[in-house]
Amino acid sequence: MDGFTLAMVGLAVMFGLILLHVPIGIAMAGVGFWGVVEFTNWRAGLSVASSEVSSAIGNEGFAVIALFLLMGAFASVAGLSADIFRIANAFVGHRRGGLAQATVAGCGGFGAVCGSSVATTATMARIALPEMTRRNYQPHFAAGAVASGGTLGILIPPSVIMVLYAVLTENSPLTLFAAGLIPGLIAIALYFVAIEIYVRIWPESGPAADRLTWAERGRAVAQSWRAIVIIAAVSVGIYSGIFTVIEAASVGAGLTLIFAVLSGRMTRRIFFDNLLETAGNTCLIFVIIIGAKIFRTFMGYTRAPEALVDWIEMIGLEPFAIILVLLLMYIILGSIFDTVAAMVITLPFVYPLVVDTLGYNAIWWGIMMVMVMEVGMITPPIGINVFVLHAVAKNLTLTQIYRGISPFLIADFIRLFLVAAIPALALALPAWLGYPLESAVVR
Repeated sequence: MDGFTLAMVGLAVMFGLILLHVPIGIAMAGVGFWGVVEFTNWRAGLSVASSEVSSAIGNEGFAVIALFLLMGAFASVAGLSADIFRIANAFVGHRRGGLAQATVAGCGGFGAVCGSSVATTATMARIALPEMTRRNYQPHFAAGAVASGGTLGILIPPSVIMVLYAVLTENSPLTLFAAGLIPGLIAIALYFVAIEIYVRIWPESGPAADRLTWAERGRAVAQSWRAIVIIAAVSVGIYSGIFTVIEAASVGAGLTLIFAVLSGRMTRRIFFDNLLETAGNTCLIFVIIIGAKIFRTFMGYTRAPEALVDWIEMIGLEPFAIILVLLLMYIILGSIFDTVAAMVITLPFVYPLVVDTLGYNAIWWGIMMVMVMEVGMITPPIGINVFVLHAVAKNLTLTQIYRGISPFLIADFIRLFLVAAIPALALALPAWLGYPLESAVVR
């Protein structure tokens, strides 16, 4: 069996195992190990597996993932999401659709503390949905704002997914964080525009609330000082060079723990539950990364990525057209598989094609992948954020949630096209901050 055929068989077996609910990391590691053995022998296969395990355990970059996960868990206990929502609501809640805009802004702010879209969606659903229901917002519109705003958790730095991409592709997580800031702000702005247009067409969807005085807004900001301190400490510490990424994650986790304890909500049981949850999620990510690296070694033996490049060169598509095809592929994959799974499985093929062959910048492509994964999180039939929201708000049907997401999906597609067509939107800030960065496109 030639290399390309073996690669296709391996992919088919791996997708079959995933459809049978075998954990993605185990599926990739098993198929990768089998493939290496087929090309070499048992000794080489065991050598590859053991070296990837030891490499993952010894990589200090993984400590960042664990610390950011822990920071998000402590932040939920401390009630920082309510603080952020309070600030946003104070300034835009009086507008028609203002509570939906406050929800989006709150999701973006909590994403800067949490780093997880699932956690952001679940947390903001408990805070924002009751408020919007009380103000007579239509259920589908309120649900769409929460589910779509929750996707900002992986785009607004710090982001666990960005760290995962950085580790798998050996890029700088700090540069990715900087590159994600402007697209993140564009996402919030476009969501605001989508809400404005929607409530102008259907005014009953989001009634206006009472306008707060500037004194009341000042009190709302003062009452939410904890969230401001953490966001400032982590963000300013990272981008000013005071902290490394690991140090910033440690400071953030420490501050959120202090605030959780001072809030009176942190009991011994909750503390150990947070530790166990973080350890479990970290181990799951470890297994995914180890499996991905073993699978990547197998793909290297098959030379399937090179065959893919040769085929694309043969059909003669323009580089930007190839990028658009890849984005469409990820949206489809994200609607069927878990979005992290879609990224990890395809990186061995797609990353060499985009970066090495087409000459696009690796940091820019990382941001593009994170954004297209956001779209997958709210795209039917899977849409993990939709199911998380449905689990939290059981009175909402899946049909209602998907209906409410529609205007936000249009905004997502516009943003995807903008950043794809203008790579500087992602690369200008890290370049201005002086992070080592090649040009957006090198051809």
